[in-house]
Amino acid sequence: MKIPFSPPYIDDSVIAEVTDSLKSGWITTGPKVKALEEEIQKLSNAQRVLCVNSWTTGAILMLRWLGIQPGDEVIVPAYTYCATALAVLWAGGKPVMVDSGEDLNISVDAIRKAITPKTKAIIPVDIAGWPCDYDAIMQLVNEPEIKAMFQATSPVMEKLGRIVVMSDSAHSIGAYYHQQHSGSETDIAIFSLHAVKNVTTAEGGAICLNMPEPFDNDELYAELRMKALNCQTKDAFTKTKVGGWRYDIVGMGMKANMADVNAAIGLAQIRQYDDLLKERKRVFEAYNNAFKNQSWSILPPCNDGVRESSYHVYALRIKDITEEQRDEIINEISKSEVAVNVHFIPMPMLTFFHGLGYQIEDYPQAYENYHHEISLPCYPQLTAEQLDYITTTVINAVHTVLK
Repeated sequence: MKIPFSPPYIDDSVIAEVTDSLKSGWITTGPKVKALEEEIQKLSNAQRVLCVNSWTTGAILMLRWLGIQPGDEVIVPAYTYCATALAVLWAGGKPVMVDSGEDLNISVDAIRKAITPKTKAIIPVDIAGWPCDYDAIMQLVNEPEIKAMFQATSPVMEKLGRIVVMSDSAHSIGAYYHQQHSGSETDIAIFSLHAVKNVTTAEGGAICLNMPEPFDNDELYAELRMKALNCQTKDAFTKTKVGGWRYDIVGMGMKANMADVNAAIGLAQIRQYDDLLKERKRVFEAYNNAFKNQSWSILPPCNDGVRESSYHVYALRIKDITEEQRDEIINEISKSEVAVNVHFIPMPMLTFFHGLGYQIEDYPQAYENYHHEISLPCYPQLTAEQLDYITTTVINAVHTVLK
């Protein structure tokens, strides 16, 4: 039985929505993007939502809006995908990597120790769809001593008066925090809508805006929408209206907009997302039931009464193994044609970041999380038969290597 790792969910409703976009004669940014923004806003309880062409572009856009200057520091976890830190570098800032906790997410204690007067933003990451401890993080940045240390280097920072929290919610659309869907716990949250995500537009991202007063999120949305279109005063859809051709360029923007033909995929998916989340939870529970009595298993966090996962990645960890043994287990699983993955190789272990001076020895928990971890297939289309095959394959592979 051949089982892929993370195929996109494409049903007749998705095909119909995309076909409608193609037949409309309008495939770039237009009404379907707007409709998707409204659906994500409704799901996330965010003040406003702007769809863009990727999580990475969205993060760069927001950090540039914040006014990051050379030498400004942005705290990120060492244990995440490279885009989190690369966005900081592209925006002109310095990523300050900190260690993780045992739940895979960024350590709040490590954040506190890393804050300096140069710290302008914190980007926590919801690994595998498990929300970070946002109550603790937001309380931290609002502490009088931390606010007193803050030194603004732009008008936006001056207006906010503290470190901004921009959650990397790439994995966590549909997760819960305090009984409501994630996306409104921090100043800014950015979902990824990449091909392997719970809701996809093939490539794309969604910026959730929740800036506190005196910011006006409606005004901010309009400003960012223009910045995402090269600071052009009219989008292409508006320019097609009779007599609407004239426009101006009023700043240094970016090409970050999402196209309608992409939004159509996500629009069809998000309208049935409640059911898709239930199916992902079913897969998680099947894995938990299969592995909970195995002495070697560390099950991924999924519900602690305050937080509930989006069930994006099933990050199984194997106790007391080396990185080499983990790789052997993956090789054994692959022999049965079950595709698995690893989330993530810590950034200090990657050539580019290592070359910048980051050392994995400085992030022991990140390495501990990584070298035990195997990500299993997790998506709505998996049948009970397939899940049984996967769990049997994994258990046999572990026993073969650890015999």
